[in-house]
Amino acid sequence: MHVAQSSGGGVARVVASLAAGQLASGDRVVVACLPDSRLSSAATQCGAEVLAWRATRQPGRGLPREVRDLYQLIESVRPDIVHLHSSKAGLAGRIAVRGRLPTVFQPHAWSFNAVSGGLRIASIRWEKEAARWAHQVVCVSEAERAQGVAAGVVAPYTVIPNGIDLDHFGHTEPAARDRARLRLGMAPSEPLAVCVGRLCRQKGQDILLNAWQDIGDRVPGARLVLVGDGPYRELLGHRAPPDVVFTGEIEDPRDWYLAADLVVLPSRWEGMALAPLEAMASGRAVVVTDVPGALESLPPGQAGRMLVPRGDSRALAAAVTALLPDRGACDDLGGQGRTHVRRHHDVRHVLEGTQAAYEAARRARGLAADRGRSSGIGAGRTSVSSVRRGRSWRAEPGAARERDR
Repeated sequence: MHVAQSSGGGVARVVASLAAGQLASGDRVVVACLPDSRLSSAATQCGAEVLAWRATRQPGRGLPREVRDLYQLIESVRPDIVHLHSSKAGLAGRIAVRGRLPTVFQPHAWSFNAVSGGLRIASIRWEKEAARWAHQVVCVSEAERAQGVAAGVVAPYTVIPNGIDLDHFGHTEPAARDRARLRLGMAPSEPLAVCVGRLCRQKGQDILLNAWQDIGDRVPGARLVLVGDGPYRELLGHRAPPDVVFTGEIEDPRDWYLAADLVVLPSRWEGMALAPLEAMASGRAVVVTDVPGALESLPPGQAGRMLVPRGDSRALAAAVTALLPDRGACDDLGGQGRTHVRRHHDVRHVLEGTQAAYEAARRARGLAADRGRSSGIGAGRTSVSSVRRGRSWRAEPGAARERDR
C-alpha cells in the first residue's frame, strides 16, 4: 500500500512507476492519495486500486482527522507493506501505524530542508523520534542518506537512486527536436532552455528568472519555458520578461525535453530530482544546482559544466550562457547523459531495490514482534504472516499500545 499526499510532480511519477512494476510482477497494489489528482489518475490507469486520502500539504489542525482517516484505510486494506512517500504521508502514516506493520518511509528530500529556525528544529526532532516507526528508510541518493545521519536520524537506511522509464523517455533520434518543436509551436532554430518542475520555492524558478535577465541579454533570441504549475505561479509571472513562457500543468513533459537545447533545474533542495534524469534520458544537456543527489545523477567528469552552487544566480547565468547557444556542445553532453542514465538509472533497478527494502522491512518487523513476545510486552502485535491471513493489525488494549503512545 503506497500512501502519498504529494500527488503531482516527481513523487507522483515515482509512485506510479512503482505501482505499475509491482502490478506487473503479480502484487496487489493499493494507492492512497488525493482524489482527482495526477497520481490518482496514473495509478488507476496502470490498474492499481486507488483510495481517496484527503490531506493538506502542511501539518495543521486537520492532522488528527488525516491520521484517523489513513488508519481506517489501512485497516480496510490490511497490507503486507505500507510504503509512505514524502513528509506528510510520513508524518500521518507513522503516527497511524506506529510500526505495527512493516513500514517503509521514503522522504523524497527531508522535510527539515524546507524550513528554518524553530520549525527546522521541530522537524528534525520529529524525524529522529519517528524513525523507530519505520523498518526501512529509503533514500534516493547517498547525499540524502548522509543528511539524515548528520541530523541524528538513526534508522535502517537503504539507498535506491531514482530511475527512469527508458521505454518512455529513452528513444530519441536526430529529428526528434524539430518534430517536438513543431508540435509545441516553437521556432526550430531559437536557443531554448526548459525548466520542468512544480512552481515553488524548492525548485528555485525565481533564481532562474534572476539569472535569465543576464542570459537573455547575452544569448540573442533565447527563450525560457517553465513547465508546471504551483503556488509561485503568480509571483513568477509578475517577474518574467516576454521571452519566458509558462505552460501550466501538463500531463507529460517528454515533448518539452525533446524540444529543449538545455534543461535547467535550479533547486534549493532535493533528494535526487527526476527532471534532470528524464532530460538526460531524452538526450538533453542539463544544468543543475549542487543539491543532494545532483552530483550522483550526472555523468562522471561533467560536474564542471553542469553543476553550479545553489542559490547563485550569477553562476547559473554563466553556466547557461556558456552552453545554450552551442547546440553541438549541448547535444554532446546530452548523449553522454543518455548513456549514463541508461546504465545507472533504469526504473527496473528501482523496482529490484524496493523489493529488497520490503523484504528487509518484513524481517525487521518480524524480529521486533518476536522480541515483544519473548519479553512479554507484545500484547496485540501480529506477525506478517498473521496479517496475510487477514487478522487485524490493530493493537488491543495492553502494554504495547501504552508504550506506542
